[in-house]
Amino acid sequence: MTYIPNPTRYDHMIYRPAGNSGLLLPALSLGLWHNFGSVDDFENARDMIHTAFDLGITHFDLANNYGPEPGSAERNFGRILKEDFQKMRDELIISTKAGYLMWPGPYGNWGSKKSLLASLDQSLERLGLDYVDIFYSHRPDPNTPIEETMGALKSALDSGKALYVGLSNYSAKETEAAVLAAEKLGFKLLIHQPRYSMLDRWIEDDLQETLTEAGIGTIAFKPLYQGLLTGKYLHGIPEDSRMGDPHYATLHDDSLTKERLEQVQALNDLAQSRGQSLAQMALAWVLRERDDRVQGITSALIGASRPQQIIENVAALEHLKFTDEELIKIEKLL
Repeated sequence: MTYIPNPTRYDHMIYRPAGNSGLLLPALSLGLWHNFGSVDDFENARDMIHTAFDLGITHFDLANNYGPEPGSAERNFGRILKEDFQKMRDELIISTKAGYLMWPGPYGNWGSKKSLLASLDQSLERLGLDYVDIFYSHRPDPNTPIEETMGALKSALDSGKALYVGLSNYSAKETEAAVLAAEKLGFKLLIHQPRYSMLDRWIEDDLQETLTEAGIGTIAFKPLYQGLLTGKYLHGIPEDSRMGDPHYATLHDDSLTKERLEQVQALNDLAQSRGQSLAQMALAWVLRERDDRVQGITSALIGASRPQQIIENVAALEHLKFTDEELIKIEKLL
């Protein structure tokens, strides 16, 4: 059946500029880290892409190694693009990354020019695209000069294989070095993708201020702390949860301490008093307005295992405001 997108898809989504740029990203973006690989149900993956786009999510985030098997998320997404989105490419923001182990030997990992540009070419082939909208250095490389890594990103821009470039998993100090190297080479970094959630607030120490000063946008991954901020673990480990899946067991049961569960339960109670699920409140908190010193988060990167989760997460955008009393209570709980 031919996919016909929802004609009202742009009516309710919020779009925010990525730092000091003209690029607008949806407040929620869809990450394909899990549930889009070769071990997963392809038609379910297709339904999730359709659902996201129908709700105004225009940004789809990948990496070379997403799967499992590595590369298969890009391959599956490329098939969906070809079969369902050929006429809508200019409505999409598609990102990919390189920097984690992808193929054997010394050139399939980290941040050398050889590795990054070879990976980008491979990603484009799997996706069936001439360019990606955003290409990231997925992590800093302690053994490669930052000038070389930034030079690879500039090459991606100059070749037209990427329209924008960014960083992921860089500390504030590493980001400052990357910004300086990029400036010397004559280009700007668009965006940074760090972990950020109610339970993982490391970027507040100094990274977010660094990004504000540099005019770089922020897209937060793991905003629901890999499902812990959905409330699904309050009464045990569901069989269909990420913690119970051998392919995706990156969240472990030692995370479920008595103190942590009590904290999550209290947050869940507060969310219900706001008329939201815990997941919706957690996303709203990540996307909240910040103070005058630092810019807010451009977009929160959600994952999903079924279309209904995407629908529920997008509903978080209906109630993004917090009272001072709610914010104080959340600070005490955290």
